[in-house]
Amino acid sequence: MSKEIYLDGNATTCVLPAAIDAAVQAMRDCFGNPSSTHATGLKAKAMLDAVRQRAKRLLGVGSGRIMFNSGATEGIQTAVLSALCALRERRERGEAIGGLLVYGATEHKAVPEALAHWNRLLGLGLELKKLPVDGDGRHDLAALRALAPQAAFVCTMAANNETGVVSDLVGIGATLAASKALWMVDCVQGLGKLPLDLGNTRIDYAPFSGHKLYAPKGIGMLYVREGAPYTPLVMGGGQEAGLRSGTENMAGIAALGAVLAVLEEGGTFRSPSELHGFRDKLAASLRAAFPGIVFNAPLDKALPTTLNFSVPGLSSKELLDVFDAANVRVSAGSACSAAKAAPSYVLDAMGLPAWRSSSAVRMSFGPLASEEIINEACVRIERCGMALRNAGLMDTPVSGAVVPEGVLQLSLAGNHTWLLLDEPSRQCIVVDHQAELGERIDSLLHSHGYQLSARLSTRDGRAETDSFAFGARAVRRVALDSTRSAYLLCSGDKVDYAFTGLAALSELAGKVPVDALLCAGREEVNACCTSLRAEAQGSMASTELNLDSIALARLLQAQPQAVLVDVRETYEQAACIPGGRAAQSVPLSRLAAFVPGWLAAVDPPPLVFFCRSGNRSAKAAQCLRRLGYRHAYSLAGGVALASPELALAA
Repeated sequence: MSKEIYLDGNATTCVLPAAIDAAVQAMRDCFGNPSSTHATGLKAKAMLDAVRQRAKRLLGVGSGRIMFNSGATEGIQTAVLSALCALRERRERGEAIGGLLVYGATEHKAVPEALAHWNRLLGLGLELKKLPVDGDGRHDLAALRALAPQAAFVCTMAANNETGVVSDLVGIGATLAASKALWMVDCVQGLGKLPLDLGNTRIDYAPFSGHKLYAPKGIGMLYVREGAPYTPLVMGGGQEAGLRSGTENMAGIAALGAVLAVLEEGGTFRSPSELHGFRDKLAASLRAAFPGIVFNAPLDKALPTTLNFSVPGLSSKELLDVFDAANVRVSAGSACSAAKAAPSYVLDAMGLPAWRSSSAVRMSFGPLASEEIINEACVRIERCGMALRNAGLMDTPVSGAVVPEGVLQLSLAGNHTWLLLDEPSRQCIVVDHQAELGERIDSLLHSHGYQLSARLSTRDGRAETDSFAFGARAVRRVALDSTRSAYLLCSGDKVDYAFTGLAALSELAGKVPVDALLCAGREEVNACCTSLRAEAQGSMASTELNLDSIALARLLQAQPQAVLVDVRETYEQAACIPGGRAAQSVPLSRLAAFVPGWLAAVDPPPLVFFCRSGNRSAKAAQCLRRLGYRHAYSLAGGVALASPELALAA
């Protein structure tokens, strides 16, 4: 397996070796409770105090305070609670506090959600107000100036986690100079990347997370300006001078201290000029790999460690899949919301077109990045671009690549569009065309030299039956009722496939042969394909479907005729570094084209499907089991969790 290239530093980082050593030493030699008054406790307290003093020097906190906590989310909660409790007390004393809780439209979701939570629990009834940003992602200072007289609390950030855009903190501070509003700045992405001199600003609260800069998860800091109101989020033993109760995480604090020492002493992390050079190399490779690429934030206003981009015609999932196949780790926007598959609210707030917001990819690295890693990343980025071009996804003519033939499934938001492809005549029929897939279909056909001969809809309810030739086969329409039809792909008198849209199985009885492969129009009807006979007989579940690495190794040893089947898309397979066990390439989108051959085998071998994470391979194995193929399996967890001994291409 090729070496992993990790370019998702804004989500988290690896742990600095010196930080690991410091944590181990703290657990082994400095395990005392810093609240204890004996020598072992005093030794622990000395270490804790030394790390706090180093943090205060680095951040320039002056007479302000630094408290250790579990990370930025806790810090945000504490700052919001402190500010809102103070506002409630002021209002109860009859003081004017303003009616707005202002937060940047591109803030991390932890901020507005914390504001809404504590505003409700404390019964303040203040209005949450988004502070707009401009097209570059910077806060609109004119809008802030208009809101400032009514602002009770203002929340902004030092640098955005998705785009890397650096905030104009000096401009924001000047705009708030005459305001009594309290001010919190999320400094998570700023630590180690931006100069911070907090004591010389009017910032009241600044949360930090250690795991964004090579410390472990579960350790962070909160800066509180001298005189800023404070209410503990956690009460109990009075640790952290009463600011945050609970025995301190000494291993985490020691590890964070090691990172802060590296920052203070210099020489380990890359200089800003080196980081800018690395980003420029990555940007150049991205431009070469993906003609038409658009960077979603101006590079001169962003951290030198962050790139956010969109590629016309490609979804963020496709880009993430091909990068992951090449062992390059990137993300789609914020790691906290990446699993939700929603457009980026950050890019939406910047006013960018919907296609850019919904297909954005973030590439980020930390100041430990090396030239060797960046150069290898550039090679793999360009390999990914070539893989997508050869798969016909970038509307460029393809030469030397495998031409798709037979039945192809394209899915979007749970809906299936089916392409019937006849290679000899280079004709294509589209069943249940989705407008959102139009550009993708056009690129695919153009790249492989196909012509669109017909678009068919299963929502066509004409009463008469008609048919027409399609290469050496024929397509026949069968009316299901007054509003819907099924389309049958026939070889002579035999019906090979039935494209049924959303029809229920009961509606197909007597109109579709029991052994024809049913290709539905939506995921919940069927993920891939089935047949009436298979559905009547029920699923074949005589043996375990999912195999872990150990079970797979045993199967391959016991049954060497077993076939590994890679159901990742062709562009993912092409992006992999060559090597590993031989596997048959059957992308899940083309599974239906291969099913008849497998079912017709006289002595069918075990089929073990695998993909990146195990989701697609499970669908393939379930499809074959349902159709009566007894020995179909899925590699649980996919290539991501496979043991190195299996040597699957990745």
